[in-house]
Amino acid sequence: MALLIIVITCFVIILGASQSCHTPDDFVAITSPGHIMIGGLFAIHEKMLSSDDHPRRPQIQKCVGFEISVFLQTLAMIHSIEMINNSTLLSGVKLGYEIYDTCTEVTAAMAATLRFLSKFNCSRETVIFQCDYSSYMPRVKAVIGAGYSEISMAVSRMLNLQLMPQVSYESTAEILSDKIRFPSFLRTVPSDFYQTKAMAHLIRQSGWNWVGAITTDDDYGRLALNTFAIQAAANNVCIAFKEVLPAFLSDNTIEVRINQTLEKIIAEAQVNVIVVFLRKFHVFSLFTKAIERKISKIWIASDNWSTATKIITIPNVKKLGKVVGFTFRRGNMSSFHSFLQTLHMYPNDNNKPLHEFAMLFSACKHIKDGDLSQCISNYSQATLTYDTTKTIENHLFKRNDFLWHYTEPGLIHSIQLAVFALGHAIRDLCQVRDCQKPNAFQPWELLTVLKNVTFTDGRNSFHFDEHGDLNTGYDVVLWKEADGLMTVTKMAEYDLQNDVFITTNQETKREFRELKQILSKCSKECRPGQMKKATGSQHSCCYECVNCPENYYSNSTDMDHCLLCNNETHWAPVKSTMCFEKEVEYLDWDDSLALLLIALSLLGIAFVLVIGIIFTRNVKTPVVKSSGGLVVCYVMLICHALNFASTGFFIGEPQDFACKTRQTLFGVSFTLCVSCILTKSLKILLAFSFDPNLKTLLKCFYRPVPIVLTCTGIQVVICTLWLVLAAPTVEENISLPRVIILECEEGSALAFGTMLGYISVLAFVCFVFAFKGRKLPENYNEAKFLTFGMLIYFIAWITFIPVYTTTFGKYLPAVEIIVILISNYGILCCTFFPKCYVILCKQKTNTKSAFLQIVYNYSAHSVDSLALSHVSLDSTSHDTATTSPSSGNKITACQNHNHLPAQVLAHTGMEKTMKVSKTLHQKRSSSI
Repeated sequence: MALLIIVITCFVIILGASQSCHTPDDFVAITSPGHIMIGGLFAIHEKMLSSDDHPRRPQIQKCVGFEISVFLQTLAMIHSIEMINNSTLLSGVKLGYEIYDTCTEVTAAMAATLRFLSKFNCSRETVIFQCDYSSYMPRVKAVIGAGYSEISMAVSRMLNLQLMPQVSYESTAEILSDKIRFPSFLRTVPSDFYQTKAMAHLIRQSGWNWVGAITTDDDYGRLALNTFAIQAAANNVCIAFKEVLPAFLSDNTIEVRINQTLEKIIAEAQVNVIVVFLRKFHVFSLFTKAIERKISKIWIASDNWSTATKIITIPNVKKLGKVVGFTFRRGNMSSFHSFLQTLHMYPNDNNKPLHEFAMLFSACKHIKDGDLSQCISNYSQATLTYDTTKTIENHLFKRNDFLWHYTEPGLIHSIQLAVFALGHAIRDLCQVRDCQKPNAFQPWELLTVLKNVTFTDGRNSFHFDEHGDLNTGYDVVLWKEADGLMTVTKMAEYDLQNDVFITTNQETKREFRELKQILSKCSKECRPGQMKKATGSQHSCCYECVNCPENYYSNSTDMDHCLLCNNETHWAPVKSTMCFEKEVEYLDWDDSLALLLIALSLLGIAFVLVIGIIFTRNVKTPVVKSSGGLVVCYVMLICHALNFASTGFFIGEPQDFACKTRQTLFGVSFTLCVSCILTKSLKILLAFSFDPNLKTLLKCFYRPVPIVLTCTGIQVVICTLWLVLAAPTVEENISLPRVIILECEEGSALAFGTMLGYISVLAFVCFVFAFKGRKLPENYNEAKFLTFGMLIYFIAWITFIPVYTTTFGKYLPAVEIIVILISNYGILCCTFFPKCYVILCKQKTNTKSAFLQIVYNYSAHSVDSLALSHVSLDSTSHDTATTSPSSGNKITACQNHNHLPAQVLAHTGMEKTMKVSKTLHQKRSSSI
């Protein structure tokens, strides 16, 4: 019996293929009369039937490929109009409608548009050409549709002639927001600008940056792809490939292009996310072949097909991977659901799609639910003869609520909003007009009101923006398997204004996290501490990862460049994820080197105290007296103690007071010490000098107190000017990469050099004087030790200059401390240690008699040497006089002198020597 029904149905369908459209009324799909007529454009069939590659006669072709989901959209328009007619919104005014099947073809849509624009109540279907259509009365007042953007663009350009309102429920091309080119176009869905922005945001949030894109070769596809490319670039997402499929199923190359697209997907193995801007029948063909090739990816679905039941019910569709889609916000569907439940009671006299569906459903009633949609589509591969006398059997619409499962809530709600918008705009016009008359208002007047109308769907209020768009937002949906069947579940909402995804529960948050586990990148992700380095690829998403250099860091993944640390306060090692605060360093008290230097300084101070005690207890001994007396010794010891103490100002955290004190304290105290040594050198040289001229000069300059005060005063002036004009200050040395050296900046290098240079000049003078007196009596003379002490000083400070200028870091003050200790110890040891040795270990030589004996012996030896020098000089003169032939009178004098006896000369010489020795002994004794 079932087989017989199928054969009969096929016979009817094939028979109907020979019939054609004889009158314009045959072209109308659904119609209902009313005071105000609303046009509708829906792609109830997926393509036009044509046996040739291109049409040969200008006639309207029949359509094939019945689309259940679009059929439900026509029912949604009818249901919404009837809701208004049955409400009090338009009291006494009935809305009628004329709905046409565009067959997904611009040609069919243009034919329907001509019907819309034809003159109202005219015996012939004609569009009258006029220069001004302000008073022209067309057949309908407004148009709802079409679904596809390309068709809406063509229709809108024709409707612009009369400024007839066109409200689309699905056309999302961004270009339609241009009110200069499409002034009469409005829509109840957001534009693709927001959809592509949401897609790019989702891709970036999921951690993907290497995606593919598939679109159609029409206005919608090209514009959507272009908009998505802009949004993707703004989110650092790269498009690995862009595949374009023919826009119409009638194109013979569509199979070839689908196979090429699948080959490209397989070749790009690193691309695991593909954005699909296709029509439903494109996606159906693409997915069917992708399942055969076992391709599994993440598919980002546009609003065109994200909730299409025809695609969801493809066998084994779960093998494709995950499908994440964007769909329009859904509204209250309960009323429409009830309408579908009672659809068998609805008359189908003027509803050809409803009658066709009844026939197809009857023919496929033996097919199981999963294949029922495909059966209906396959049976409609020929034109149908619409038998308006046949009724619909009740059981056809009660099979597991079949139609309800093919409902796309977002689109149904969008159609309802379009009808409600027109209904509220018409209400506003009809408040002051009699809308039961057909000429109550013109379409362009309705457009003006429609642009500013505020309407409601029963729960929320809506209005069109300045671009004619209704930015209701999107729902993010995920295809999931439940009980062996694929279902569409809402995963999140996308807020257009704030560009954020709103999740409502932990389950959806978990699903978002699972998306991030899938990789779709051209290059491996650069970890924190690394940055991207461009390669030879034209895509910015293909790169290499290199470590951040020193003092640079990156704190997130895939950073384009490393961030520079604040070099003054922070640093970062190679491959760092953060900046580290520089440690403040200085020569601290707990540093081992500082402890050693402090110990040496304290030891020096202890030596000073011991020497002071020794000299105090032996103040009347010749050794102490020969050192210049107790006052000079005390002054020198105090200077040494101050020099040792000054090293303490070089250690510890630098303070302003310490920086100003340490150099001046050392400079003045050391200068005072060297000044005392200078006076001692002068005194020794004066006491033991045999040169009368030198002795006279030294007597003139030897003024101990003025010398000390003058030499020290000059240094005081230098230090005072230094402190006043360019005083040392505390400074943070940031030149080192990882630490901040807290140090004393000397303020003026010239002043610092002048201070040290002045001490060097005094030391050099001391060295010269001490060197000249180095051969004086050993036990009491310190000239040779002073000479050695000055040599130590010069060696230390000459070495200090290059070391100081090349040393960095916290140990720079230690260099200066070491030099101070070396020079201070050198002078202290050479000045006082030999005398302490004599006082403590050679007490027999530290008596007045021993001292006088040593001085006498030295004086006698000096006089003998002097006498020998005179004798040698006399002998030389004698020899000269004898041998010189031209001496004249000189020869005679010398000859007279040489005639004296040798004994007389010897006696005279010894007597002279004794007198000189006695005189020197008295003078040196009194001088020392």
